[in-house]
Amino acid sequence: MSTRQYARLVDEWVSAIGLRREEYGTHSLRRTKASIIYKATGNLGAVQILLGHTKIENTVRYLGVEVEDELTLAEGTET
Repeated sequence: MSTRQYARLVDEWVSAIGLRREEYGTHSLRRTKASIIYKATGNLGAVQILLGHTKIENTVRYLGVEVEDELTLAEGTET
């Protein structure tokens, strides 16, 4: 399945349940899933791997973690 085909399916699913297509897409769903996993586990390294990020700092920014927590999280996951 191509990226575009997947995006069309997501558009159809979102419309079918009565949500606005402009507010939901493949990227927002990806980000939401990552946030749910992080909140449930607190495992930033696992989320980093799932997202395919090479730097933990990118994952921290992607999740929208508060600025004051960024360094603490990044430092706690360094190897």
